[in-house]
Amino acid sequence: MTPADHALSCSRVSHSYPVDDAPVRALADVSLTASRGAVTVLAGPSGSGKSTLLRILGCLDRPDEGSVEVEGVVTTALSTRRRRALRRARIGYVFQDPADNLLGYLTVAEHVALGARLRGGDGTGGGSAAVLEALGVADRAGHRPAQLSGGEQQRVALAFAAAGEPPVLLADEPSAQLDRAATGLVVGALRELAARGHAVVVTTHDPEVLAVADEVIDLVDGERRERA
Repeated sequence: MTPADHALSCSRVSHSYPVDDAPVRALADVSLTASRGAVTVLAGPSGSGKSTLLRILGCLDRPDEGSVEVEGVVTTALSTRRRRALRRARIGYVFQDPADNLLGYLTVAEHVALGARLRGGDGTGGGSAAVLEALGVADRAGHRPAQLSGGEQQRVALAFAAAGEPPVLLADEPSAQLDRAATGLVVGALRELAARGHAVVVTTHDPEVLAVADEVIDLVDGERRERA
């Protein structure tokens, strides 16, 4: 990959949370680069800092130290308003619980049209059929979330996040609440989205997700550890 392919990076990111008036370290001096067309996995046990790092990469939280760049823009240097605008336009984010990603009153097709509009499209849903077809839920376009299985909801959440072609797609434990069959479908969707040119970054400890990673970044107690 060339530097132009690098959609997302962070340098020497550290972060702590206050607990009983004493800071508890969540991340310490973590650096990484994620490229378009690749699936990057943040791996590690519970409490290793995976979700904290993903939220920082997604401009949901700020690090205490270090910097984050999305397509060359240093997001940690932006105001709250500008960070929000950049996140909406350039980053698709999928939360762990499928229900947290979708609006109960919108159909699948309406979610994708809304995602495209949030990223500068005209809101007519142009290109939505291709996104839904790629993720295997085109036949559910007229359904609302309550009419979908958990695996379908998570793939629709990925389609919603990918609508409008943001360069970066982030997913927090996307298979955590799914059975094995649904996990296989979501794993296939992650690979398909990377093939479409997104930089896909996923937190997981699921071996099936790890198996499709182009790069695995191991976190232990908030620190990046090199693979043996």
